[in-house]
Amino acid sequence: MSKFILSFSDADIIQNGKMILSKVSIDVLPGEFVFLIGRTGTGKSSLIRTIYGDLELTEGLGHVVGFDLTKIKNKEVSMLRKSIGVVFQDFKLLPDRNIYKNLQFVLKATGWKDNEKIDSRIDEVIEMVGMKVDKNKFPSELSGGEQQRIAIARALLNKPHLIIADEPTGNLDPQTSQEIMRLFKSLHKQGITILMATHDYNMIVKFPGRIFKCEEGKVFEVVTKK
Repeated sequence: MSKFILSFSDADIIQNGKMILSKVSIDVLPGEFVFLIGRTGTGKSSLIRTIYGDLELTEGLGHVVGFDLTKIKNKEVSMLRKSIGVVFQDFKLLPDRNIYKNLQFVLKATGWKDNEKIDSRIDEVIEMVGMKVDKNKFPSELSGGEQQRIAIARALLNKPHLIIADEPTGNLDPQTSQEIMRLFKSLHKQGITILMATHDYNMIVKFPGRIFKCEEGKVFEVVTKK
């Protein structure tokens, strides 16, 4: 069993038959906060999609929360995703369901059956993201920041070992972006490993962490001066 929660060695990231990133080698320990940076189109999202099993890994080695990405079967991908929370730039909340039913849908889809436990867990994650909100409200009735908090709550439902955030502040104003970053940092302090793709360098300065950069088909660690 690897000591790393996320590990790639000489992995080629391929999408639609095209090499996006080559010979990727990354190790992330449990409890780390890691930024993935790079310009649009440099492969950040493709790497993230590989991590949560949306893109197949055929060359090199890759392990995420105990799953071998080179050997993972289709039926195991759902188990992998249950161990990972994913937060997207555009929230991806279901517009035809209220907050409660958005969160309930995920729990039922991942095997929860006890309605009391479902209700309790939904209340817990909403509190974890610092919201006091009417759960009957629909996503369209929420601000962008509120929608992202609900999206983060959704990512927390199954007590993930790792949260992956793909440009989570990309659609938010600067003040709301800082509030969302502070939320991620508070979750990190609770022991959750976080990998965040971003092109917002101001956030990296204000909320330090390890940094990997995608550039010209490669991924390398950026060493910052203390």
